[in-house]
Amino acid sequence: MKELPRISEAEWEIMKLIWKKNPITSDEIITPLSSKMGWTAQTIKTFINRLLKKEVIRFEKSGRNYLYYPILTEKECIKAENKSFLEKVYNGAIGMLVSNFLEDEALSEKDIEYLQQLLNSRKKGQSE
Repeated sequence: MKELPRISEAEWEIMKLIWKKNPITSDEIITPLSSKMGWTAQTIKTFINRLLKKEVIRFEKSGRNYLYYPILTEKECIKAENKSFLEKVYNGAIGMLVSNFLEDEALSEKDIEYLQQLLNSRKKGQSE
């Protein structure tokens, strides 16, 4: 499987918009991010071009507009980020990640039930 490109935090902001609505024009990306992040239009266009070069998004020309589409799904990118984080911070040890998270974060009863169901279904899947 081809390794997915690394997406910066700034590029994630653009991708969130593209995943939420596509096709999307550069103006539909620039307007909300200019006010939310305080970035200039040129800065945002630079991030868009980086995403194009990384082959995370593509575009089609429609009249005077460029319409942007995601090539990679949000799920694919999240999975790659999770794997990268796990390797970088925990040397791939998922048990250590989970135990540190459980020790440091407050979980609701609903969260705990969900995690138990997830672990039980995973355990059943491995024993079959």
